Amino acid sequence: MSALAAHTPTPAPAGGDEFHTRRNGKMAFLLMLPGLLWLGLFFVLPLYQLFEVSLQSRYPGYPGYYYRDLNFHNYAQALTDYAPHFARSFGYAGLATFFAFVLAYPLAYAMAFKAGKWRGLMMICVIAPFFTSFILRTFAWSQILADEGFVVRFLNFFHLLPSEHIINTPVAVIAGLTYNFLPFMVLPIYASLERADARVIEAGGDLYANGFTTFRTVTLPMSMPGVLAGTLLTFIPAAGDFVNMELLGPQRGKMVGNVINDQFLTVPGGYPIAAALSFTLMAAILILVFLYVRRFGTEELV
Repeated sequence: MSALAAHTPTPAPAGGDEFHTRRNGKMAFLLMLPGLLWLGLFFVLPLYQLFEVSLQSRYPGYPGYYYRDLNFHNYAQALTDYAPHFARSFGYAGLATFFAFVLAYPLAYAMAFKAGKWRGLMMICVIAPFFTSFILRTFAWSQILADEGFVVRFLNFFHLLPSEHIINTPVAVIAGLTYNFLPFMVLPIYASLERADARVIEAGGDLYANGFTTFRTVTLPMSMPGVLAGTLLTFIPAAGDFVNMELLGPQRGKMVGNVINDQFLTVPGGYPIAAALSFTLMAAILILVFLYVRRFGTEELV
């Protein structure tokens, strides 16, 4: 009995678990601290300064000068004078996101289930555009869609272009947005499909479901986290883009990103309007994303 008592472990102090919890919490905070400092210095602080600028007013009769104020009329002007630009931006971004999804899903499905030994090569082809500049890729797209390019000549040969050109049209802008942001759609969908259990998909055939029913009831729901992430990663930057419109689009009818760029760089005293447009665009995107995630999101993302 004495030997048994000697080997009986002594109970841990009552406050041991609490001590370890506090230590783990401090360690987690220390690990997050560099990232928090970075976000605070290069995101929160500039965002606050931009908000201050959005409420400033111009000096009457002195273009290019403005003073600190609480001028909420800048936001009213952003919503009224530039409403068509917001509608155009969201329309182009929505169409580009839809076309990117139509192109990306079959490609991601083939990479996940059909590619075999070619999967690595297909992955390189998807991410290869990232090796070059965004602007350079858009310049190249302007050459592809130029009036003397093979695309326009091919379509005109079959009389498929009523205006006989594509460049400097909304079609060129949507095509450029779709091309530039297509990898952001492919990669999340591929990641979701690659993690999917093939046995669950095969079970649909074992239960006498045809291919379309299996895809609709099994494969597509399993890939929805990737679809949701891909649509967000495509729509959000496309809505604020101005490079594709500047290089591929018509001279009239700009997107809101082009208006912000012009107000910041070319319009004297345009900083308050540009800042108000930036905050309005950000708020509109956040609202649309919230509604989209609430409607189509999964438990992991809601």
